[in-house]
Amino acid sequence: MISVEEARRYYEGADSAHDFDHVLRVLALAERIAAEEGASLALVRTAALLHDVGRARAHAEGLDHAQLGAAIARQALAGQPQGRVDAVAGAIAAHRFRAGPEPTTLEARVLFDADKLDAIGAIGVARAFAHGGAQGQRLWARAEDVDVARWDRTGDDPQQHTPVHEFMVKLSRLRERLTTAAGRRIAEERHAFMVSFFDRLAAEVQGDL
Repeated sequence: MISVEEARRYYEGADSAHDFDHVLRVLALAERIAAEEGASLALVRTAALLHDVGRARAHAEGLDHAQLGAAIARQALAGQPQGRVDAVAGAIAAHRFRAGPEPTTLEARVLFDADKLDAIGAIGVARAFAHGGAQGQRLWARAEDVDVARWDRTGDDPQQHTPVHEFMVKLSRLRERLTTAAGRRIAEERHAFMVSFFDRLAAEVQGDL
């Protein structure tokens, strides 16, 4: 429905955590999960390629990037079969972690899982630190000092956030939110790596290793 090169132009100037490299990683995971779960590869590919097209504008204007992305995807796919366009837009609209709607179709669930899998494991750790560096955040905070209930809300000062906060508030929870058997299986090793990494980081920062 859309080629990789056609999709690439929508991501010019994106931040390193949500750039076209992220899109390509989500695409690879989505194709892998779709093949195992029996989802429509064409729909999943298109939704993966376009899932973050609204992020930059939404961030600048205070909008929901998934809803804006769904609207942009409809424009990008104008003239194609309406049912397929609706399916792609619906999957994009439902791919956020902190906001609805919940992904209900198989293709939406595949996209949701693929996007969340790219936020955990080694690549998830790398993205958390890349984002933190861009925001001027500290590298580390003691886990016992992180008030998860407070940081689970939006609107707090991003410079007071750290990758440890991100791990405790969001990344450590993603495994539980995945919706497909294939996604949950892939998540197990990625989750274990993150737990080990942040345990090791704490030990090194505090001079225990």
